[in-house]
Amino acid sequence: MTRLAERLTRIDESDMAALCEITTAAIIDGGGLGWLTPPGRAVLERHFNGLLLVPETRFFVVRDETGLIQGCAQLVRPSRNNEAQAQTAQIRGYFVAPYMRGRGLGFVLADAVIAAARALGCRVLNCEVPETQSSALSMFRSLGFETWGTHPYYARNYEGLVRGIFMTRQLDREPARARNQDKSKSGKDQNVADKAVKKSRPLTLYPAIDLKDGACVRLRRGEMDDATVYSDNPAAQAQAFAQAGCSHLHVVDLNGAFAGRSANGAAVEAIIGATDLPVQLGGGIRDMAGIARWLEAGLSRVILGSVAVKDPELVREACKAFPGRIVAGIDARQGRVATEGWAEVSDLNARDLALRMQDAGVAAVIFTEITRDGMLEGLDLEQTADLARVLSIPVIASGGVGSAQHLRDFRDIAQEVPGLEGVIVGRALYDGRISLSEALAIVEGV
Repeated sequence: MTRLAERLTRIDESDMAALCEITTAAIIDGGGLGWLTPPGRAVLERHFNGLLLVPETRFFVVRDETGLIQGCAQLVRPSRNNEAQAQTAQIRGYFVAPYMRGRGLGFVLADAVIAAARALGCRVLNCEVPETQSSALSMFRSLGFETWGTHPYYARNYEGLVRGIFMTRQLDREPARARNQDKSKSGKDQNVADKAVKKSRPLTLYPAIDLKDGACVRLRRGEMDDATVYSDNPAAQAQAFAQAGCSHLHVVDLNGAFAGRSANGAAVEAIIGATDLPVQLGGGIRDMAGIARWLEAGLSRVILGSVAVKDPELVREACKAFPGRIVAGIDARQGRVATEGWAEVSDLNARDLALRMQDAGVAAVIFTEITRDGMLEGLDLEQTADLARVLSIPVIASGGVGSAQHLRDFRDIAQEVPGLEGVIVGRALYDGRISLSEALAIVEGV
């Protein structure tokens, strides 16, 4: 039987139906997952769609020979850039449909998650298993996981309390099962393979859709009078990015950034309706009503820029109301923060603002060096990496990507600075200086 495991970045109707079915079966079977009884299709749909909106979570499924999903798992990596924590990840929500167990699907799924953890540069992988799941415990032990503790009150079912078994595995130490499968591989060869995997740690590519007067444009150094129009159909552009395999979209309302209020609403709504990809939006969103409106309209995250400087209390309030869905956009000219669509430059240092935003509770920081934006001369890697080193939340790089080598340079630094989570690319994609397939291969490893 052909069995496939893959990472999901979007969920179509047939996949959602399969996920809800197997989850319901697993809950009835006593598989935990936080529910004693199946919560219903609507709740499960919100649960699975929500997983795809969290940058720190990768969602995996395993399919049978017909292509039907029969199991799933989450790989959760910490958002902190602390060296020790950045090398540790967690397996959550792991299960295979009860009626499909004993066919090797669990191993296929686990191997995919372990490989992804390695690719992220993780050295330690943890998991928690209810003691009632004896087959899962046996599988993880055969994969090299060791028991390090027991929680006496881990969960409750209709029969009473269930203990939880905490397990861990060092990814840089091969388990016996893997060694026995390929005894011909020398220790030297294995070290080389490990280094190759770590070097290709997947990040996130955010293709940019900048909106001016309803069209997709790109500016040079943030100047509205120096814009190039690439498409008058933003929704079609979003669909093209989705069909090419992108996992996220980055959208900026340029008119809104200058005007201080959303000005390309129809275009943004068309983008949201054209694709199921998580979309983050910035530009002109400066009050709670605007934040709530766009999140309720289907955005995954809202980017707050000028208001982060002028009204930090609003940022704090928004982070409390919408945890994990507020991002700070920090745009700077030679280290000094710019506001009002980059028309004004403040005396505030970018690093100081980033630390304030972290304290306010934002989920991530997008850093742009304005003098490089749209110039295709490369990212300001030094300034961006320095910012990532002092923060414990992810940093997304922006401004200046003009070639595949610029993306490789970013990827290489990201191996040493775990806080760097992704990169925004605009003009270079539209001009054809980088093919989208090549950009995805370099950044996300797909």
